[in-house]
Amino acid sequence: MEGGQVHDSVKDYYGKQLKTVDDLKTQACVTVGKSVTKPVREAVAAVHDEVVSKYYGCGLVIPEKLEGMKILDLGSGSGRDCFALSKLVGPNGHVTGIDMTDEQIAVARKYIDYHREKFGYKEANTDFVQGYIEKLREAGLKENYYDIIISNCVINLSPDKRSVLKEAYSVLKEGGEFYFSDIYADRELEDSVRKDEVLWGECISGALYWKELFTLASEVGFSRPFLVTAAPVPIDREDFKKILGDARFVSVTYRLFKLPPNAMVEPTEVIYNGEIPGYEAEFKFDHQHIFKKDEVVMVTGAVAASLKCSRFSDEFEYQPVPKKSCGTDSNGSVCNKLDFEDPFEYLENLAKKGQKVEASCCAGSTKCC
Repeated sequence: MEGGQVHDSVKDYYGKQLKTVDDLKTQACVTVGKSVTKPVREAVAAVHDEVVSKYYGCGLVIPEKLEGMKILDLGSGSGRDCFALSKLVGPNGHVTGIDMTDEQIAVARKYIDYHREKFGYKEANTDFVQGYIEKLREAGLKENYYDIIISNCVINLSPDKRSVLKEAYSVLKEGGEFYFSDIYADRELEDSVRKDEVLWGECISGALYWKELFTLASEVGFSRPFLVTAAPVPIDREDFKKILGDARFVSVTYRLFKLPPNAMVEPTEVIYNGEIPGYEAEFKFDHQHIFKKDEVVMVTGAVAASLKCSRFSDEFEYQPVPKKSCGTDSNGSVCNKLDFEDPFEYLENLAKKGQKVEASCCAGSTKCC
């Protein structure tokens, strides 16, 4: 499908064909995310039922250290993530959602005042913009403005993923983070798959080959992608299996950072101070790095730069790595560790170790695991 056809098809699918999450035909948009803190559970549970019933995300894209932050949600839909985040950023923060679908924007705007009153704010700290995630600046969003951008199972629906990343990079502040969940394939998909409108609307046909994300991120200027969590996406319908063949799919949450041009940092020892609200005992940066309070952890230059140059800077102490200590620490970090991480291999390794995928809030549910 061409770009305009994709937009029209997605608008029709999410605006008219889908009435609630129960109308979805696959589990791509109801896969699990990471475990969450009590404040996050409470924020999600506080969202109005109608907003939740029309939510079609593939994980929970709520990162850490949110108070006072300016956040943008790409493809915000009915606004579930926006309203949950509006409680977590507090009255001094702000959350903007952008979506191209009339019906979804109408639902979100309908409940702005409901959530303002529920959270006890004098003024609403959410707004919703109608526009395309490939054209953020055309929609009136400011450059170098947002502290955090999130996206939940939406980039795969775009016909121009490079433009999505480029626009996100443009409106993020230096040191800002793009924290998003999406569907990825284990290969380049055939044209016959790409042309299937139902599978595109179900977040399958538009899935990137996972390696391509690393290429696009680098070309746009982002840091390497850090894999936070992943979950397999089951394809149960036989008619879909015939179209997809042996292709496999996975839902992954990644972090990307907009770092300064001179942000090259050597491998570093870092010590977490335990002061991020809700994460006092430990902070999970990605699947390889879980920082426990007061524990010395050696990290690669890529991780060190992302911590030092972002909102997490003051949450750590930094010290040089002793010359003879470059090797593997308790977290598995290696000074010259390769940047590529295969999410399918990651899940296979979890299975071999007998570990279960972490569960979290699923689409259409006000309950969190």
